[in-house]
Amino acid sequence: MRILGIDPGYAIVGYGALDYASSRFRTVEYGAITTPAGMEFTQRLKMIYDDMTELLERTRPEAMAVEQLFFTNNKTTGIDVAQARGVILLAACQAGVPTFQYTPMQVKQAVVGYGKAEKAQVMEMTRRLLGLKAVPRPDDTADALAVAICHGHTGSSNLTRKLDLLR
Repeated sequence: MRILGIDPGYAIVGYGALDYASSRFRTVEYGAITTPAGMEFTQRLKMIYDDMTELLERTRPEAMAVEQLFFTNNKTTGIDVAQARGVILLAACQAGVPTFQYTPMQVKQAVVGYGKAEKAQVMEMTRRLLGLKAVPRPDDTADALAVAICHGHTGSSNLTRKLDLLR
């Protein structure tokens, strides 16, 4: 199964595509979609949508796993990230890719085995699980790969059930 993990944002959208089979991962591609800080916000959303559409066409995932938003301090930033997240989900929907959402605690639990793990622990375990020489940068990319790992470990049975219902 090919999984595309997404860490949503409007300045940086981390992504990571993994193949998952027999409890093993193979890294296909990872990186980040970035938008310029001075660009008008709606143009940033369009850029994210266009780049996501191209990424979905290029990687052809069978599932997209997206981190759920969690914000406590800056509500304005959270609203902007939510809008970018909506554009990302729209691109997946239009591409016919089923989406699954995971909380940061679920991702930590699936990757490290502890739902309150520190960010550095998640990043290092992601590197180890994927056999990478270094933790991917920016952090958003490593986070996206962790979300994809989470789906492989916990969501693949959900995907199977969802796909069976469509048949």
